[in-house]
Amino acid sequence: MVLHEAARRRSIAVISHPDAGKSTLTEALALHAKAIETAGAVHGKGDRAGVVSDWMEMEQERGISITSAALQLTYGDVIINLLDTPGHADFSEDTYRVLTAVDAAVMLLDSAKGLEPQTLKLFEVCRRRGVPVITLINKWDRPGKEALELCDELSERIDLPPTPLNWPIGEAGRFLGLLDIPTGDVHTYERAPGGAKIAAETRIPAAAAREQFGGDYADAADGAGLLDAPDVASFLAGRTTPLLFGAALANIGVRQLLDTIVELAPAPSARPDLRGDGAAERAAVRELDAPFSGFVFKMQAGMDKKHRDHVAFVRVCSGRFERGMTVTHERSGRPFATKYALQVFGRDRETIEEAFPGDVVGLVNASVLAVGDSLFEPDGPAVRFPPMPAFAPEHFALARVKDPGQSKKFRKGIAQLQQEGVVQILVSELRGDATPILAAVGPLQFEVATHRMEHEFGAPVVLEHLDLSVARLVSAEDAPVVAQAAGTEIVRRADGTLLALFRDVWRMRSVQRDRPGISLEPLIADGVGGGPAD
Repeated sequence: MVLHEAARRRSIAVISHPDAGKSTLTEALALHAKAIETAGAVHGKGDRAGVVSDWMEMEQERGISITSAALQLTYGDVIINLLDTPGHADFSEDTYRVLTAVDAAVMLLDSAKGLEPQTLKLFEVCRRRGVPVITLINKWDRPGKEALELCDELSERIDLPPTPLNWPIGEAGRFLGLLDIPTGDVHTYERAPGGAKIAAETRIPAAAAREQFGGDYADAADGAGLLDAPDVASFLAGRTTPLLFGAALANIGVRQLLDTIVELAPAPSARPDLRGDGAAERAAVRELDAPFSGFVFKMQAGMDKKHRDHVAFVRVCSGRFERGMTVTHERSGRPFATKYALQVFGRDRETIEEAFPGDVVGLVNASVLAVGDSLFEPDGPAVRFPPMPAFAPEHFALARVKDPGQSKKFRKGIAQLQQEGVVQILVSELRGDATPILAAVGPLQFEVATHRMEHEFGAPVVLEHLDLSVARLVSAEDAPVVAQAAGTEIVRRADGTLLALFRDVWRMRSVQRDRPGISLEPLIADGVGGGPAD
């Protein structure tokens, strides 16, 4: 049963640069899978009611994704666990954690911009993690680059040759239809007002399409013919990317993307399992039909304003999850009851009775859980999945509560932000834990933290930005020596790790030069270096 159910699952992340259309695509996919009746754009244009995936107040105000969102869609006999991710670089940590919980990714490119910096960075993480990538070139109904130029970018800039499944009839901005490469047929579309409904689609047989579109049809066929045909083995190995064209806002080409996910994206497979301690630790795998196991890849609070709860998002890795079962929390060794288990659809939720490998389960009021924790069924062997990637922060700010009478709320809120991974919380050996240092990859994380401290925890904070930008691991023996240098500060992370913070990379190099015996190691996240010195 477990293997059969796992084979029906697809776990997919949508990744891109900001404004490429991720949240719009997520809702278009939900619309085509009949999970929602009307799509809503981030800015609520026309009668588009409101977003499914961008549900936070700040997300809707700014028109950007701040936190990842989990949706489960049923398309035919396949269950798609779809994770929409933040595109903004300041929220990269959330996106990177999501990439540990999926089996494939859809890389979304803006037809006018092609490969952008954040897209490149996220793709490299997919490559390192062995996550195969399907590419959708979006916004083809607007002016943009030539199709072959975009294909050259994929081949030359990231060494990922595209293998097209469809090809646009007409250049970007003069969109006439999509050529289905295997059959030669052409699909044309009649758009719904504002893209709120599925675009009416007409299939024109190849012979009739050649006559109707003439030179445009010939140009499309010639362009597609210059590229290789899709090959499943090379796609799964990360050597090629199946390529599609479309326009998510108009719901064009979305059905073809869903079909591609079903046909080509891999089902869940056995996951790495770290067993043992210290020198005895060894890599193993957790087979799909082993007893239940999973790991927490995300914590989210504020989804239900009435109850102030926070939800642990758990990727099921093996076995069958049943609501109410008691599992073991690997980090503490203690039992954890799963009475309140949910299937999350954006902000909406419903009780879930069971789940299988590839699914995402939301565990409510999971105050003892944290990002990266492993859970497993106590009757089976213990499991410990690899730790979550953590980025080297580049922005630092002291946090103080505005009203000393709200100190208790302040401490509670700071602890929860740390648990969720919204920001890293550091304690300075000089300043003490009453004024923690917030550490972030990007400054927008500070805005999220201060907004939530005020509106969720009732403890408005004042931030004092510090003139520091580089973090390095330092040993307890070397820390006192480093602390004597000007422009440096020693802090401790929640896990007890000591970090040395420096004003800039030149200050750090000066300290290393003047004190050649010390060791300052970079923080490396999943093979991705952090900080300007790396």
